[in-house]
Amino acid sequence: MKRRDFLRVTGIGAAGAATLAAPAIAQSTPELKWRLAASWPKSLDTLWGAVEHMVKLVAEATDNKFQIQAFAGGEIVPGLQVLDAVQNGTVEMGHTASYYYFGKDPTFAFGTAVPFGPNQRINQAWYMLGGGREALNQFYKAYNVTSFLAGNTGCQMGGWFRKEINTVDDLKGLKMRIGGFAGRVMQKLGVVPQQLAGGDIYPALEKGTIDAAEWVGPYDDEKLGFYKVAPHYYYPGWWEGGPMLLGIVNLDKWNALPKYYQSALEQAGQAANSWMMAKYDQGNPPAMKKLLAGGTKLHSFSPPIMQASLKATRELYAETAATNPNFKKVLESMNAFTSNGYQWFQVAELGYDSFMARNPQG
Repeated sequence: MKRRDFLRVTGIGAAGAATLAAPAIAQSTPELKWRLAASWPKSLDTLWGAVEHMVKLVAEATDNKFQIQAFAGGEIVPGLQVLDAVQNGTVEMGHTASYYYFGKDPTFAFGTAVPFGPNQRINQAWYMLGGGREALNQFYKAYNVTSFLAGNTGCQMGGWFRKEINTVDDLKGLKMRIGGFAGRVMQKLGVVPQQLAGGDIYPALEKGTIDAAEWVGPYDDEKLGFYKVAPHYYYPGWWEGGPMLLGIVNLDKWNALPKYYQSALEQAGQAANSWMMAKYDQGNPPAMKKLLAGGTKLHSFSPPIMQASLKATRELYAETAATNPNFKKVLESMNAFTSNGYQWFQVAELGYDSFMARNPQG
């Protein structure tokens, strides 16, 4: 072949390849507009802020071709109905706490936190690398959704009470907003559990519909004003040692999503997860100081209450696992990973943190 013929052919070939490649690239990055229903009010810049952070990153990563419009709790569906909206296709995805749907199946609780479960880091390690995500998504398939990590609050507080709680008897007859599996545990101790979305808690406390409520921690709780009507603030939230918040996606929509968009969404969820944890670590210390300066009374749950709660939790685990194979499978996976995790944490992590807590800097 003569040189000029080669150049002519290769020139045409290159142009043709470019022409053919353009539609293929366009097809792999289609323009999509999704809706996301969240369980959170916009007043909480931690939980809602993570949602905004996530959808912004997805848009940026896809050159605005994949846009997700986020709606706060109550704008499309109530905060406790996000799963249903995603499952039936009312919206393509949601941002929620899996344990809100405990009433459908107790196994949902593992997607957020369970009583006396793992701390923040162990919980996330289990979900990411310990088989947790695979086990949960296998379970979620029956509800036509899949999940990815998109937030964590860290260990939570034990809630706001109108009166002091010193003994197990003080819990009897108490109407308390508490979600998921923890509500069943508290029920064994005489509490009457109530499940309410975040925006509905203050009015219920104010009207006396409930006697106590747990939410997250100082930063969020101060914003929602619980201290105004329930002055006694307890710790720790033994039912939420490191609760995850998940992005949940309609399974059909997820399977139809280009791999690049799936990756962008998962990575944005990871970024939102890190951002949320940092936001709580930044906001909780000054919020706690502000609450205490304003008259909030800080208490730890007494050892008898903690031991009674642990006993009731173990009984309930055994009862539920005996009749629910899904629950048993995920519980065994989580417990094995958690046990190993705490064997390590009690060495360097606990040793260092305990020393530093007794010897603050500055």
